[in-house]
Amino acid sequence: MALAFVVGNKFRHKVTTLLENASVPQDLREELEEILENESTTKLSFKTARKLKKYLQDNGHPFYLHEFLEDGSLYLPEVVKPPRNPELVARLEKIKAKLANEEYNRMTRNVNTQQMSHSGGLAELGRDVRSAKAAVVTVLNFLVTVAAAFACSYMGSQYLFTETTSRVIAAVIAASVVGLAELYVLVRTMEGELGEP
Repeated sequence: MALAFVVGNKFRHKVTTLLENASVPQDLREELEEILENESTTKLSFKTARKLKKYLQDNGHPFYLHEFLEDGSLYLPEVVKPPRNPELVARLEKIKAKLANEEYNRMTRNVNTQQMSHSGGLAELGRDVRSAKAAVVTVLNFLVTVAAAFACSYMGSQYLFTETTSRVIAAVIAASVVGLAELYVLVRTMEGELGEP
């Protein structure tokens, strides 16, 4: 909280002029002279500032208080923080540690260390190999089925078409139809394995 003004050179000059040319009340004169004489005292209390303002207003002087304080500022004393209680600090540290431990336990609540140690064994490797084997067999089955449909259509279309171009187009169409049917069956099977209708 501000307690006083910090005055500058402009204040000192105007107060000196005021004290030389006017009859200032004795108590106000003493306070102002004390500020002027003592170079280390650069503070003007609010009480003295009020007295000076009242004096200027009552006597109709051409000076205004804001002109006196133009190059000054408010004096804000430094806030001294009281030392922290060591018992309180220790108690706060215990509470922080407890909260951190609770947070850690909440995050790791669903982690099972025994399950983690078993998941890295040969059983998991066997499951992975079986899954990869099933995927490779499915892809090879799809490719063999489409290739066989193409070959059968190409060979069978020789009785309908004499040109090679027509035979290839017919074989591609038949292989595409068989490939799409195979994909449909594959997708429906995978949906059934995932539990979707």
